[in-house]
Amino acid sequence: MADDQHEEVSKKVSAEEEIRRGITVMRRVVQGRSRGIILDVYMNNQGQLIEPNGHTLTSFIGALVRNEIPITCDDWRNKELNESKEKIWSEIKRCFNIEEERRGFCMKLAGKLLRGFQTFLSSKFLKDADDNFVDAEHPKKYESLISAEEWEAFKSKRQDPVFQRISATNRERASSPAYPYRKGRVGYGRLEQSMLQKEESSETSLPAHVLWKEARVGKSGVPQEEVLHVYQKCEELSQSLSPDDTKGILSRALDVPEYSGRVRGKGFGVSPTSLSIKKGKAPSNRELHARLEAMQAELDALRREREASASTVYRDASDKNSINCTFQPNIPEGISHCQLYLSSPYYRMVGKGKVHNVSGVLLHTRELPAGCLKVSVDIAVEPNAALPYPSDDSDATTVHEAVGSFVAWPTNLICVGYETPTKSKSKDNAIPRHTESTVSRKELQENEVSNASAQQKKEVSNASARVKSSGAKKTVARKKPTTKYRSCLRTFLEMTDIPTGGVRTVHMEVGIFGFDYDQMIGNEDFMQVFSHEEIGVTVVNIYSRFLYDKLMRPNGLDVSFGFLAPATVNLGLILSRPGTMTEYVLRILMDNKDAEKLFFIPFNTGGHWLLLAINPIREIVYYLDSLGNDWTTYPDMKVLIDTVLQAFRAQRDIQTSRRGANSITWIKVACPQQRNQIDCGYFMLRFMRDTLALGRLMIPTDYFEEFKCAFYTKDQVDEIKEEWCQFMIELNVLFINLCN
Repeated sequence: MADDQHEEVSKKVSAEEEIRRGITVMRRVVQGRSRGIILDVYMNNQGQLIEPNGHTLTSFIGALVRNEIPITCDDWRNKELNESKEKIWSEIKRCFNIEEERRGFCMKLAGKLLRGFQTFLSSKFLKDADDNFVDAEHPKKYESLISAEEWEAFKSKRQDPVFQRISATNRERASSPAYPYRKGRVGYGRLEQSMLQKEESSETSLPAHVLWKEARVGKSGVPQEEVLHVYQKCEELSQSLSPDDTKGILSRALDVPEYSGRVRGKGFGVSPTSLSIKKGKAPSNRELHARLEAMQAELDALRREREASASTVYRDASDKNSINCTFQPNIPEGISHCQLYLSSPYYRMVGKGKVHNVSGVLLHTRELPAGCLKVSVDIAVEPNAALPYPSDDSDATTVHEAVGSFVAWPTNLICVGYETPTKSKSKDNAIPRHTESTVSRKELQENEVSNASAQQKKEVSNASARVKSSGAKKTVARKKPTTKYRSCLRTFLEMTDIPTGGVRTVHMEVGIFGFDYDQMIGNEDFMQVFSHEEIGVTVVNIYSRFLYDKLMRPNGLDVSFGFLAPATVNLGLILSRPGTMTEYVLRILMDNKDAEKLFFIPFNTGGHWLLLAINPIREIVYYLDSLGNDWTTYPDMKVLIDTVLQAFRAQRDIQTSRRGANSITWIKVACPQQRNQIDCGYFMLRFMRDTLALGRLMIPTDYFEEFKCAFYTKDQVDEIKEEWCQFMIELNVLFINLCN
């Protein structure tokens, strides 16, 4: 018996001798505060503490918790702790420069440190080597922090059978982990920071599985084979899944269940909600009105300044002697693809579009200035370049603001006809240069039509043979898209006056964009599809009519889905005429206020297409960008869409709390990503097509399972072109719809 007591006493002594460090009180921080030194706190874009001072703040919070919170605390959410929590936060604010919105993070960290301190006391003083309970005396080292009564109550709770049962379960679950963490107290946030600094990377974050692997590398610098196996599996999965779906990649590779609120491979402080944009306090109606007035005043001042500078630019551009080139373009009649140039301060291309060299044409009901032609701007190469003639009607003063609208452009600064580096010619349609003159256009057309017809018959015959040979099979494997409709349409086009400047019109009924009009289409629009160039508004509008005619109306989806015109809703108009765009969108939404509906907005940012899908009843905006950008890349777009939805809510007399006034949900969808600089328009069209094919009003965050892929293949892009060309043939506008 005496030997047992002596063994227990010596064990307690050895436990105290094992703790050689003194109690952390962070005197350096307190003394620095007395001298007026306030330490700055830094956090990464996911809300985790990083250096400098991240480790210091953590230690300081731990010291405060040990002083202010009793070790008998079992529920960190107990309201009786509010006064102590307030004192902890007050001390943090006195010593560190930290935002008020970080209070929640600091309190969660304080709760975690309290639980760590309790576990430390239990394992060091109340457990022997075999994890059996030891009735230890009050540790002298912590007499200043823990009273004798608190220590006895703490021991009593640790002896409770319910607590011991829960503790045994947790201990068994945490024992012998398959992939142990090996970075000590560094944490994922500071580990990620050190990795980025070491690689001198401009990125702000790393994929979760990359961090997970590095966190399991010990002092040897060589990861275990099991860790490498999981990492390689993640790399393989990343080739077939969206790059943003790192949580799904790591979970699939580990093949373990997910826990609520956990983000694997990111560490403390990161939750599913913290990965999204944090919503600030909703402004009042008065504040919102004042903000809009200030924005309008700023826009007016900026517009006057640009108009003054634009007039000077035009005087320079009109001086032919200042043009640093040797050609004078000969612009054909009709509508032609063109490049737009300015000559001051130096000669350079600032945009791409279409020149409308048509007799009697007007610009916004007015005569064109002398020496100018009407131009529609499709792409802004130099967005901030001032227009040679600012538009009085559209308030556009820069090339970026003029995207999707018509402006006047000096004839000597227009270059007609250009080819993109990706432009390719079909081998089937190519004619050797030395024999081209000997083949008549009529013979060529007859050959192409004959070849297309023969090819079509051959495909039908092959399909029939496959059906017969399949026996009980009811379906035939989907054929790889061909170019037959593009070949036929191109042949038909050559028989018309369109290649020499003729234009046609396609009727757009009111059910598509909410207003009735005729869409003009010229040779350059066809060539965008034939030659795989950047598509413009005309191609997008006609494909929207295709979706309306072929998918929406026949299946009754027109009551659940709708479109907003890209020529009326784009970044240029948001910056130049936000009132016009707001009025149009609000009118369409109010016309459909009685039923839940998903509206597609093919949105052009001045050189890039993305898709917004808005559910105004649920106040959800789905954001699909094939470049992977976030909606914060275009803050003016988000502000205006939010404003429209708030106005829509107000006109429906929907009452909401002050907290919920800014509850509009933006969801970034992990959609397929383009691999070049041209496919954005085709990807955007396919996003709409995929959604309508399934007929669902909700778009999953990780995209539809039926169409999920890292990127669309060339065949999938060609399928969009074939549908567009087939639809144009069916409309039969090339020969019977002549536009004077």
